[in-house]
Amino acid sequence: MRSSLRFIHVFTLLIALIAGFEILWPRHLLNLDGKFSDWLVKLHAEKLQADKDIVILNIDDRSLTQMEEKVGRWPWPRSVYGEVVEAILRQQPKAIVFDLTFNERDKDRADLDQIFNDAIRDKQNIFFPYVLRELNQAAHIGKLQQLQSRLGLIKTQNADELADGAFLLPLAIEPEQWRVGTVNFLEDADGVGRRYALYTDINGWLIPSLPARVARDLGYQVPQQAEMILNWRGARNPYQQISFSDLYEDLDREKTIRPALEFKDKIVLIGADASSLHDLRVTPIDSQYWGSNMLAMAIDNLKNQQFLHASPAWPTLLITLLAIAIIYACFLKRVNALYPAFVLAIATPLSIVLSYFALTRGVLVHVLIPIIFIWAYYFSLALREYWIVHRSYQATIKEFGRYVNPHVVKEWVAREGTAHVGEKAESREITVLFSDIRGFTSLSESRTPEQIVDLLNRYFTLQVEVIFRYNGTIDKFIGDCIMAFWGAPLDNPQHALDAVKAAVEMSEVLEKFKQELGDLSADFDVGIGLHSGPAVVGSIGSSERKEFTAIGDTVNLASRIEGLTKGVSRILVSKETMLLCGDALDFEAFGSYKVKGREQEVELFAPSPRKPT
Repeated sequence: MRSSLRFIHVFTLLIALIAGFEILWPRHLLNLDGKFSDWLVKLHAEKLQADKDIVILNIDDRSLTQMEEKVGRWPWPRSVYGEVVEAILRQQPKAIVFDLTFNERDKDRADLDQIFNDAIRDKQNIFFPYVLRELNQAAHIGKLQQLQSRLGLIKTQNADELADGAFLLPLAIEPEQWRVGTVNFLEDADGVGRRYALYTDINGWLIPSLPARVARDLGYQVPQQAEMILNWRGARNPYQQISFSDLYEDLDREKTIRPALEFKDKIVLIGADASSLHDLRVTPIDSQYWGSNMLAMAIDNLKNQQFLHASPAWPTLLITLLAIAIIYACFLKRVNALYPAFVLAIATPLSIVLSYFALTRGVLVHVLIPIIFIWAYYFSLALREYWIVHRSYQATIKEFGRYVNPHVVKEWVAREGTAHVGEKAESREITVLFSDIRGFTSLSESRTPEQIVDLLNRYFTLQVEVIFRYNGTIDKFIGDCIMAFWGAPLDNPQHALDAVKAAVEMSEVLEKFKQELGDLSADFDVGIGLHSGPAVVGSIGSSERKEFTAIGDTVNLASRIEGLTKGVSRILVSKETMLLCGDALDFEAFGSYKVKGREQEVELFAPSPRKPT
């Protein structure tokens, strides 16, 4: 018992520690929670619409094909972007955001680079991306203090004046025109991008991302934090897309066919989803999500202040530990295991519904890992409880198999269960048999004690096999006497008939056994007495030791009848037993006898071979 409780204590502590580790530092052990949250996020996104004031000018496969004859193969001369920017600016957009890097100057077409720079000069609403790198990677390395104004860095109180940074900067753009931010892809351990950087802290210098820089310059509130969890909206392509080639072709027309103010007060994002450019990301919405869509989503979230907030881990951990503690208490107090299972079956879908409701309020709650740990803990203890019950079942089979045919025991246990099997004493209609050996004293005098024990074991084994074959129950062995009964623990409508048939076969087995005794068989015989009636059957005794037995007047009378067999008949049954057998057997009457403890005489009969009809 102590070792069993020690197991529960240690296992509970282990589960609590692992659950705490995974909830406080998610996805170190399992990534199921991220996948499940992605499913909820995607489900929620399908019901939301992206901001209609964000438009993507898309360099798609068609644009690469159609513009090759006009401007050449990709990458295009930067004067192309200058022409497009001038056309868009005439419509007074809110901002133009490039999702194209201009890391290198075009040495062969420097004049075309200059056309692009002239087009964007002194425009305060055009933004460019750059990439933040590690210091050991090939990149432009410079002092952050010197780059502060050009990159829009925020200096904190802990800023290191001598700190360096490594960047892939838009060197094709004149530094005076830099309104820039980083576009580094943030991916979790499973490779999925669920977040977007806001400010990257390098030695006390806060480096803004491109969405943060755009939102800040346009007057939107940007939280001064490292990143935000994206609140996805729509499907794979949620924003209005205009093919770059369609707009560019419209510039050559004398009379344009496109709407005159299609970019009025819009945030225009210029990006590329052409298959050859491989600008794809793995996100909760799709495993091939266009990078410009992700950038647009981050700007959308900041513009509308609708990014997600992760729920604190401590409340989730406390709820998980509380659930584990409740299950722990239930099993310690041996509460029916179905009750906590029923509560968990209700709480599980309810917690999922509540987490989805929280998502609609902008809060991301991770519920799958707590659910997994709670259910795993419950099932572990439930399996342990099942193992204990199974051991009890096997012990019951073994224990009662000494009294009853094992097949009968299994059926009995299946009906009654193992928790209190046989403990409840009850009145049953049964048939009781007593079988006592005659001449045992003479036999004992002629053999050694070891031989007597072997002989008795052999005799009892043969007789018990017969009793079990006819669904009887062995009550006890009293010296050289066998007590058995029929009709319990399982109901048996023909208990009397089975008992008498067993007595007849026991007599036949005895004759075969006597052949093993040789010369001593003449003095060896048995007397078998049977009586049917009510008796109390069950586990009877003290709290320390009990026996499955039958008691009552029916038992006493069967014992008295067995005592009357000597010199009369090997088998004697009462009138009550004879009548219960009906016409199935023939009986011979042996008259009435006075029995100790009874005023009326008892009529006795012996089974006889059936007469041929």
